[in-house]
Amino acid sequence: MMRFLLISFLVFVTSSCALKTTKGLQTTEISEATVVNPYFSDTAVDYVYKAKIAVYGNNFGGIVIIKKVGVNKHRVVFTTEFGSKIFDFLFEGDQFTKNFILEDLDKKILVNTLRKDFKLLLTETMPVQEQFVSDDYKVYKSVAENRYNFYFFTNPQGQLQKIVNTSKSKEKVVVLVTPLVSETLSEAKMIADKIAINHQNIKLSITMDYFKKN
Repeated sequence: MMRFLLISFLVFVTSSCALKTTKGLQTTEISEATVVNPYFSDTAVDYVYKAKIAVYGNNFGGIVIIKKVGVNKHRVVFTTEFGSKIFDFLFEGDQFTKNFILEDLDKKILVNTLRKDFKLLLTETMPVQEQFVSDDYKVYKSVAENRYNFYFFTNPQGQLQKIVNTSKSKEKVVVLVTPLVSETLSEAKMIADKIAINHQNIKLSITMDYFKKN
């Protein structure tokens, strides 16, 4: 009886701690030492998006401009449609600079969350720790601070469509990306057409739609 209870307990613990991100995926040999995020990699492009940020019942709409201004260096500016600045951040590798943020949003936990969200979206290269595969995706796992990032590339097209940030047992942030389809864009200079950043444990979401020039 005690042995049965112990086995049942171990099965429960194992299943409850299983990470749903890797459910249905098979571990495979690492084929790439580094995973590459092709979005926001061109210094010649101003990436302009119509954006909405919903945080704890408050909604902010406007324009997000992302600009690569150097090696591993991006500036992110969020303004109202009339041009009033909501926030202005600079990312340079692991360094983060808060140039400006509205007083109502200038809370340490919120700024830190936004920092992590955009860093997740903008980081161009990460060393691969594990690799997985399914019929639909090739998935690369990397270590990020005290968490993990999983990069989902379509199989066999090789388009990055999802990034999942997790703890050891739970998904924390899911980034969904719809690539812009264009014959003029190379794989190395892809543009994200639609982006959705959703938190699994707090009420914060970001949606961005690429502002196409006519």
